[in-house]
Amino acid sequence: MRVSEKRKSYETQLSINIKSLEKSLGALLYSYKKCNALKSKATYTLDEQESLEALTARFARSADILTQKVLKSLFLILQENIRTIIDAANLLEKLEIIESADDLLNIRELRNQIAHEYQESELNELFKDVLRYTPKLQIIIDGLKKYVSSAFPPGV
Repeated sequence: MRVSEKRKSYETQLSINIKSLEKSLGALLYSYKKCNALKSKATYTLDEQESLEALTARFARSADILTQKVLKSLFLILQENIRTIIDAANLLEKLEIIESADDLLNIRELRNQIAHEYQESELNELFKDVLRYTPKLQIIIDGLKKYVSSAFPPGV
């Protein structure tokens, strides 16, 4: 495969991954809107817990698609050999895709907390953190999409 064909293949995969991320973000934002009014509660009903658990699952899925698919595709195109999430966050900050590397690192840490078992007493804090970081995740995704559309315009 020629270099130009390989690059085109990477760009196609990046586009597919971004579409998947947009779909996931849409579901996350739906749950966020539904759950945002609950952030000041001390305890939750079973229905509210169900909605908040959907929110956390959608947050984790969106964070995974971003870090495991979209960023990996982008780094292949940029020919960057990124091995850690810290390196990825620092490069994104350097490219001015994100304002702060810490935001992406905190999102990844929150995703890891969601994926692992947690105590029931920790649920309220977890829910609050997801509600606090969902807008930051959206900002990161918007910045990434803006960068991709300017760096790789269609038809170029």
